[in-house]
Amino acid sequence: MDDARRSFDIDAIRADFPILERSIHGKPLVYLDSAASAQKPKQVLDALLSAYQDTYSNVHRGLHFLSEASTDLYEAVRGKVAQFIGADSGDEIVLTSGATMALNLIARSWAEPRLQPGDEILISIADHHANIVPWQLVAEKTGAIVRAFPLERDGTFVMSHLTDMVTDRTRIIAVPHVSNVLGTVFPIAAISEIAHDAGALLVVDGCQGVVHMPVDVRALGADFYVFSAHKLYGPNGVGVLWGRADILAEMPPFLGGGDMIDRVTIEKTTFAEAPLRFEAGTPAIAETIALGAAIDYVDAIGMDAVRAHEQSVLNYAHQRLSAVEGLTLIGTAPGKSGVVSFTMDCAHPHDISTIIDHEGVAIRAGHHCAQPLMDFLDLPSTGRASVGIYSRAEEFDALAEALEKVRRIFG
Repeated sequence: MDDARRSFDIDAIRADFPILERSIHGKPLVYLDSAASAQKPKQVLDALLSAYQDTYSNVHRGLHFLSEASTDLYEAVRGKVAQFIGADSGDEIVLTSGATMALNLIARSWAEPRLQPGDEILISIADHHANIVPWQLVAEKTGAIVRAFPLERDGTFVMSHLTDMVTDRTRIIAVPHVSNVLGTVFPIAAISEIAHDAGALLVVDGCQGVVHMPVDVRALGADFYVFSAHKLYGPNGVGVLWGRADILAEMPPFLGGGDMIDRVTIEKTTFAEAPLRFEAGTPAIAETIALGAAIDYVDAIGMDAVRAHEQSVLNYAHQRLSAVEGLTLIGTAPGKSGVVSFTMDCAHPHDISTIIDHEGVAIRAGHHCAQPLMDFLDLPSTGRASVGIYSRAEEFDALAEALEKVRRIFG
């Protein structure tokens, strides 16, 4: 690792992301939508191209050179992921199409065979739809009940809001590591103690956590932790499900097909051990290899350094946007991470996003796949600016100036 990396040289990091050199509507791109999907460094793009250009073949199916080379590169990613998140082994890493698929896999393979009528699944009001809808579908089939605990209006997590809703029928607690709207960081280790004392499993949506801070799944005490590659500077179409080995061993397959079997006859099929049992069909081979490159990239910089840099930018963002007339910050919990959501008294978030796009500023506007949270906050939608490894404080100056233009237009 060179000196630029050790000192977190933001110029060197930004130079790794070709898209940041673009102009939008004649203005320099200010990309503040990393929470939706992060941009890709050239190291990841090179790995993706190389996987197709130099070693491509199907995995787990051939004895020829290319198949074995591709398989080795693909399987090495499990070990990289395991090391990156503090898992015991690559055998605990299930490679999926994304966090949404991972959560559906848990719901269908672990929860559906076990839940009984009246059992309870406890989620938070701040969960992404991907950590709500799969539980609702399972509840409809099993007679279980989905309940949601609230946060404070400013997004602060209060443990009693959760513990007051835990009962002797609680079987699953499912929460985000970090809220994708409010930035609230959930105290996962403390929640895991509550869950396990109640005899429940803890499922963590880590999409907005693993990208902003070091993660050690064993220290957190989670039973499952999921995330998507595309938010971690990797490609689309790949996700990670980490699960405790003893739990994965008890779970039946979710999908059937090639590669997840041990032996197939007309009468019956026996299945491979985890994690392959959950990976039916040809996987996203090149994209998974590129995920490995993304992990190498952020690991070389260091997640502690990433967190420190991003928190500095986020603190400035709060300060700068607070000075914009008529702007209200949504989510101001202490220690928050990753995102700044806001409304303006003069314009709808969709209009805000459209206008500032013409200034080269990219944010997200809408309900952010968190409609229950919007209902809780009595808001139809918000604007959301989010930070990444390449973000600069000065980009929030550009955002604030663009928002001043919105005020001049809608006044």
